[in-house]
Amino acid sequence: MSASGGTRAIVAALSANLAIAASKFVAFAFSGSSSMLAEGVHSVADSGNQVLLLIGGKRARKQATEEHPFGYGRERYVFGFLVSVVLFTVGGVFALYEGYEKVRHPHAIDDWYWPVGVLAFAVVAEGYSFRTAMREAAPARGALSWPQFIRRAKAPELPVVLLEDFGALIGLVLALGGVGLALLTHDGVWDGVGTLCIGTLLIAIALVLATETKSLLLGEAAGPDTVARIRAAAVDGATVTGVIHMRTLHLGPEELLVAAKIAVRHDDTAAQVAHAIDEAEARIRQAVPIARVIYLEPDIFSEAAAAAGPDPAQTPGGPGPTAH
Repeated sequence: MSASGGTRAIVAALSANLAIAASKFVAFAFSGSSSMLAEGVHSVADSGNQVLLLIGGKRARKQATEEHPFGYGRERYVFGFLVSVVLFTVGGVFALYEGYEKVRHPHAIDDWYWPVGVLAFAVVAEGYSFRTAMREAAPARGALSWPQFIRRAKAPELPVVLLEDFGALIGLVLALGGVGLALLTHDGVWDGVGTLCIGTLLIAIALVLATETKSLLLGEAAGPDTVARIRAAAVDGATVTGVIHMRTLHLGPEELLVAAKIAVRHDDTAAQVAHAIDEAEARIRQAVPIARVIYLEPDIFSEAAAAAGPDPAQTPGGPGPTAH
């Protein structure tokens, strides 16, 4: 997924949410609907989240320094995690509190056409934002289902916007249901019930986002297809005869670290091995352009060591390097 695609989706979502937030607060002022207030706060939280994503994208482009030699790509993960926290606290918890108060102290909805009209407008605007996010995510999603894409995506922006917009559309349906039932029954409790449902939905989405972005923050490996391409590119069959074992780590959505122990022939000279490593790095970068940092360690292949699995030196608490 390109960074530009994620930025377009964020800008579209931000524009829609700012307009929607203003209209919802106007509707709340005229109608007194708690669902409209909760939805207004939800839209403000979403707008703040999109600003956070834009800030994270900008900070991630800073050049590497001696203190941060691998760059700042993970800034996007940090700000993605902050989004989940904001959505949970500002959006979800506030909606639960407001819904609880409305259920305890219900009151009728005034000027019903304001909330209904604004919610209809919001559905159209959120639908446009959601459609933009889906269109930008389509090339990266490939044959994956949408849940699989959200689970496996290494760039946080589009999954965040997709979940936010999906949650917003469901929240609007819940708000319409709460307002509609309150108008039909002349009982403001239903408005509060709709608000409680919105809060529960937002907290559920925030927990999903927090789980996924936490995994990215901890460090995720490349996907199976990417690993397979790296393995195939590393081997030339002449000097590099195989990959003994390999580790990959996303330093950012578009930056991958590759560390591998490669098998070379026992009678190759140091110059031949050095040349083979340079060639292997070039092939890997051509096959997987996001492989920016590559460390290849030559070794003599041993069937006994390979059968034992990865180098014990890389296993916490394991013994020293295996002799070959």
